[in-house]
Amino acid sequence: MGREFLDIFEQWADSYDDTVIGHDIEYKEVFSKYEQILAAVADRSVGHVVEFGVGTGNLTQKLLARGLRVTGIEPSPPMRKIAEAKLGNKAVLLDGDFLQFPKVNNIDTFVSTYAFHHLTDDEKANAVTHYGSLLSKGGRIVFADTMFQSTEDYYHTIVKAKHQGYLNLAKDLETEYYTTIPFLKNILEENNFSVTFKQFNDFVWLLEAVKQ
Repeated sequence: MGREFLDIFEQWADSYDDTVIGHDIEYKEVFSKYEQILAAVADRSVGHVVEFGVGTGNLTQKLLARGLRVTGIEPSPPMRKIAEAKLGNKAVLLDGDFLQFPKVNNIDTFVSTYAFHHLTDDEKANAVTHYGSLLSKGGRIVFADTMFQSTEDYYHTIVKAKHQGYLNLAKDLETEYYTTIPFLKNILEENNFSVTFKQFNDFVWLLEAVKQ
């Protein structure tokens, strides 16, 4: 359920903010238009927001700037410590993950950036079903993450990364659980969500789902 990657989160904690602004060439395209991606997620969020994978708190800051109430869920202690230092007492940050998190009432929007790929496809399906049970009509899921239009595109991206010499990126793509847009569309529609996708760079798409 994503916690098997906690050691990766620990390694990324101190360098994450430098990476997202393009200082690591391997991940430069992954984080292309990073600020626009965060802004797009924040702009589509309403009411009481539960954010999965708070990380270093960059999206949380944009959500708070819009006057939204935020409950953050973050399994990594080092990441959570950095976020707490940035945010002070402006948001509630809790230990948890996409599938196991403390009870939170009256949720209007679930958000996440660069994190849903830490779940297997079966876990993604279970998560969407759970979120659907917690949201009222009009409730939203707004996730930005690396995803692919087909499995062929996914494998082509791994080959391309290796050809470019981006071996860390290739290893991430092979190790974590990247999925396809048709799969996500199907599981969301099965749980009575209408869903749209918007592409921001060669890796990241924005998923916006609204409970019907």
